[in-house]
Amino acid sequence: MADPILFRPIRLRDLEVRNRLWASPMCQYSVEQQDGVPREWYLQHIGALARGGAGLVVVEATAVTPEGRISPRDLGLWNDEQTAAFARLAGIAHAHGARIAVQLAHAGRKASTQPWLPGMPDGSVPIGAGGWPTVAPSEVGFGEFTAPRALGIDEIAGVVASFAAAADRAVAAGFDAVEVHAAHGYLLHEFLSPLSNLRGDGYGGDLERRARLLREVVRAIRIRHPELPILVRISATEWTAGGFDADEAQQVSAWLVEDGADLIDVSSGGNTPTAPIPVGPAYQTPLSARLRRELPADAVAIGAVGLITAAAQAETILVTGQADVIFVGRPLLADPHLPLRWAHELRASSAESLVPAPYHRARF
Repeated sequence: MADPILFRPIRLRDLEVRNRLWASPMCQYSVEQQDGVPREWYLQHIGALARGGAGLVVVEATAVTPEGRISPRDLGLWNDEQTAAFARLAGIAHAHGARIAVQLAHAGRKASTQPWLPGMPDGSVPIGAGGWPTVAPSEVGFGEFTAPRALGIDEIAGVVASFAAAADRAVAAGFDAVEVHAAHGYLLHEFLSPLSNLRGDGYGGDLERRARLLREVVRAIRIRHPELPILVRISATEWTAGGFDADEAQQVSAWLVEDGADLIDVSSGGNTPTAPIPVGPAYQTPLSARLRRELPADAVAIGAVGLITAAAQAETILVTGQADVIFVGRPLLADPHLPLRWAHELRASSAESLVPAPYHRARF
């Protein structure tokens, strides 16, 4: 195989990405100063992913407000110090030939929780120990986490403004794209789901109103940045009866295309703690395949993610038209040079050019 699709370039608006094997956002919980600023760990982590040959590196969930962090040790993008530090990450990614995006997020009712690291406790961080009150569409808690407060209408407008301002900062820092996090049970997903959104106003009820906040966020970013590629990660099913499902995901994705989204990153789950998720090889790919069939290919790209762990598996997903881009997460933590290995395994014409010159003696 001389020209695998996985290692062909792809364009989103005016942005060309060198291949279609992209680093998925993966929380590191490594902001020890608890100020949202990416420091040494992130420079090494993002640098390794970019050096390893990924086309686009998506920086983990980065909160648009302090109270939007999943944990006190999460990244943030709401002030100038953070913006300057993120500019260093962008420079490192570009130096290695990769493109870089940041996943903009608000954790909603799943905020103020303990970092998911070995030896750390579970559950919400108490107010007296550095935690904070959480917000959500409705006063519906997630499992054993501290119950949230429902957002007021004025506060919802503030959420939209915070996402747009964070996108401004991402552009100022030199990022090539942004991803809006509307998956995994965080705030924008909470609004989409009838299980967590019990509102009776213009932001709750039928699907159009439940999708209103997400659409306002995407539109706000698009208006301010006409050429910026916008990715949106969704949970295309909650794996729970009565929850946000594939039919609704298809409609919301179509609306997002109208609003200016360039790629739908198709994940699942995260909004119910006991959902029976059928985890297995490429288990979420049928969800991306459906959106790829139903949405116009010339209007939006589709990303597949979830237990895609082999080069031939990833290439097959693209060859069979189930997605346009492959996101890989945990396998890249184990081996940041996995894209280099897969490029050589598939005998891609770009394989040698992806290898950093100082590593030319290595065997990938």
